[in-house]
Amino acid sequence: MTYTALKHLHTLTVAITLALFLLRSFWMLVDSPRLQARWLKIVPHSNDALLLFAAIAMLVVGGLNPLQQPWIMAKIIGLLAYIGLGTVALKRGKTRAIRVKAMIAALGVFAYIVAVALTKQAIPGVN
Repeated sequence: MTYTALKHLHTLTVAITLALFLLRSFWMLVDSPRLQARWLKIVPHSNDALLLFAAIAMLVVGGLNPLQQPWIMAKIIGLLAYIGLGTVALKRGKTRAIRVKAMIAALGVFAYIVAVALTKQAIPGVN
């Protein structure tokens, strides 16, 4: 697979991740029984695995070392924060207020990761 094809795959899976997070968050907020659907326990994890595969493959094909690229390391750290906040928002938050705060924070981290990806700067907007 070429770097460009991997980048398109990565971008697509990022969009799917966001769409699924927003859907699951909405269903959590309205106490929808749809949140218990079997496919929601499989599809997000499968998509995230594909997203991670594309990311690692881009590093290999592009000859990029995250330890030498601060913007890549920032994305990885952001990803870990997003995952942690996402689990609080969708599963581990004890109250609705905690879940909503975690959801908003997760979306903020998601936006940061996208900004880092687009600017290739650990702190977007700073040269």
